[in-house]
Formats: sequence, structure tokens, C-alpha cells
Amino acid sequence: MRKHKNFWDKNAGRYDRFMQKDRAAYDEMYALIRPVVKAKTVLELATGTGLIAKHIVNAAAHIEATDASPEMIAEAKRDNQSAKLHFSVQDMFRLPYADKSFDVVIVSNALHIVPQPEKALAEIRRVLKDDGVLIAPTFTHAGNSFSGKVRAFFMKLAGFPLHSRWTSAEYLCFLRQNGWTVRKSAVLKASFPLTYAECVKSESCKQKSIEKAKKVPQSLRDRKWA
Repeated sequence: MRKHKNFWDKNAGRYDRFMQKDRAAYDEMYALIRPVVKAKTVLELATGTGLIAKHIVNAAAHIEATDASPEMIAEAKRDNQSAKLHFSVQDMFRLPYADKSFDVVIVSNALHIVPQPEKALAEIRRVLKDDGVLIAPTFTHAGNSFSGKVRAFFMKLAGFPLHSRWTSAEYLCFLRQNGWTVRKSAVLKASFPLTYAECVKSESCKQKSIEKAKKVPQSLRDRKWA
């Protein structure tokens, strides 16, 4: 993981320019997200330079935007003009927030670049309210397309940390297999297909969460977020 953090630290200053080519897809994504976060308490993981958080903060009640890269968070803080938006360096696998703290959790273009995405989803489930929503847009691949293979090859040469190479269907299946009900999805046209996924906890996982919570000491359940 340290190697991956170094990659993002080194590229923090050019990240926004790199993402410009997918601006149309991101504008479409912001329009999908804003109604979901309206007047809600939101946690964003892997915020990068805060592009998504800054575009949706006016709709939300409050956003905690986090990233593992200190340089990314430094870039994000530069032009943050909203008192409703707070940036901090956090590890998505060990979040400092209490159980069921957030109405919405956003993790965009991150699950495919971490080594154990199912563990990240488990931690998201812990901090998300039982009636909360997970928004997890992720770049996917168009099957065995030649252009997709070429892009992935050059990204690997550049040191881009790619761990999971899902098609859109495979990605949605992965979410369902890990305890989420996909209530809405769309594939947005971008440099890679951008699969927008809006999820809620599956009923079976909600019951397991309740049973597990009963076994956790009250002192641990009461951890607060700043």
C-alpha cells in the first residue's frame, strides 16, 4: 500500500488536469449523486483532490472527504471554500468513525485499485447507516476490447495501481456478492466505461450487522467523528 500512496502523492499536482478528459462523464455523475446526498451527512473515501466533494457539497448537509494520500488532501484543501466540507487523511480500511455514522458513503474509482476491495466494503458497511446509500462509481472495461487492453497496458507501465479489471457486469456482481443490493446503475461514457452504482445494504447483511453490534463493547460503538 505504501507504494500506491507514493504514486498518488507524486501525481497529486497533475490529477485534476488528467481527469479533464472525462469531464462530461463526471458532470453526468454529479447530477446523479446530488439528489441522493441532498441534506445528508456524507463520507467520501479516496476523494483525491476533492473533485466530487466540491461539486456536490452545496446539496449535502456535511461531507467528510478522505484520502490515504497526504499530497492529494493538501491539493484538495487549497481552494475549499465550504464550511460544510472537511478534508482529512484516512485509511479506508481502518476508519476512525463510529458505527452507522453516515447517511451516504461515496467511493469513486477506488475499489479497482486497492488490493482487497471486499475489506473496504466491509468497513463502509460498518460506518453506513442501515438505511444509508453507498455510491460507488468505478472505471470498468469493455470486455476484451483492444483499446481497453492498450490503455490498461500503458497505465501499468506508468505505475498505476490496478488490482481488479472488471467489466461493468462483473463489477456489479462483485458488489452483490459482498452484501449490497444495487438499486441503480448506469454506464457513463468516459476514457474507460464508468460504471455508476448506487447500493443499499442487503437484508441478510443488515441482520448480521445487528447481531454483530450486540457483541461489540459500547465504548467501541461510541467512537465519534470530528
